[in-house]
Amino acid sequence: MHSLTESELDFIVSRILSNANKAFQENDNSDFENGRRLAYYEMLDTIKNELILRDVDISKYGLNINLEELL
Repeated sequence: MHSLTESELDFIVSRILSNANKAFQENDNSDFENGRRLAYYEMLDTIKNELILRDVDISKYGLNINLEELL
């Protein structure tokens, strides 16, 4: 089994954050897009909380933001 390296985790989180930012900038307020944005929020919130619990510097992953402001 392969363990994630720090750079691999950084890449994954940055991809999710980038995709989330694109979703939050969409002007489409359909149920689908609203659900998509909520899903990205939930993913980022979960990742952020898990990193905090493990005493990881969340700013390193660009998660030192107020996620609620994205909604």
